[in-house]
Order: sequence, then structure tokens, then C-alpha cells
Amino acid sequence: MKSLVKWNHKESKVFHATSGSGHPITMGLSPDHGGHNEGARPMELLLIGAAGCMSVDIVSILEKARQVLTDCEVDIQAGRAPTPPQVFTKIHLIITVTGENLSEQRVTRAIELSLSKYCSAMAMLSKTATVSYEYQIKG
Repeated sequence: MKSLVKWNHKESKVFHATSGSGHPITMGLSPDHGGHNEGARPMELLLIGAAGCMSVDIVSILEKARQVLTDCEVDIQAGRAPTPPQVFTKIHLIITVTGENLSEQRVTRAIELSLSKYCSAMAMLSKTATVSYEYQIKG
């Protein structure tokens, strides 16, 4: 896996990244860190990646279980340590799945499998953070 991040002094605190798959990402800093809100913060992207990893797993597992899924949303919230390196210490996931006649047992199993076996991002983050979740089934 490979990515590239570039910074140019002409753009203040804006960092341009290219993912290994060729997708551009703009990162920026908050005003209290000398930035002007030109892009997502690096730590926000870390959380987005973890929520994306969970979403992909949950959808894949439920589809393999022949569940009729129409929507999946993972809202991720985190708390950080007060001192550098300010790692994540608490992560809470609010997972909402929508579909037809979804089995609660299969939904909870999909979430648990993602957290315990498949989601690499959450496996790494859980080394420093307490992870909790809640879920809602709609449909």
C-alpha cells in the first residue's frame, strides 16, 4: 500500500494527498492550528477510514447472509488524550442499517465480526481506544 502527501509553502497549511488507488484528498488544519479549513484534518480521515472499513464489512457480511439491505450508515465519534500524541482513547459507533426484514441476530453478528475479525482499521485503533457501539435497524 502506498500514498503520497505534498505540501507547498504557497498554500499555507493545505496538504494534497493521492491515495495508492489514485484518488485525491485535500487535508487542512483548523484555524487554531494555523489553517483555514481548506480540507479534512488527518485525524478526521483516520476516523472516516475506520467507519468506511466497518461499513464495507457490515454490508458485505449481510449481503452474503442474503439480507436485503438498502442503506448502511456508520456515525463514528471519538475522544482523544489531552496530551501529545493525543491518540484516540474512546470510539463510539452508531450503526444504522436499513432493509427488508433484516435479522437482528445477523446484524449484530456482522458488527461483531467486523470489530473482532475483519476491520483492520478498528483493530489498530482498539489498541489505544475503548470501542463501543449501538445499532438501529430500520425497514
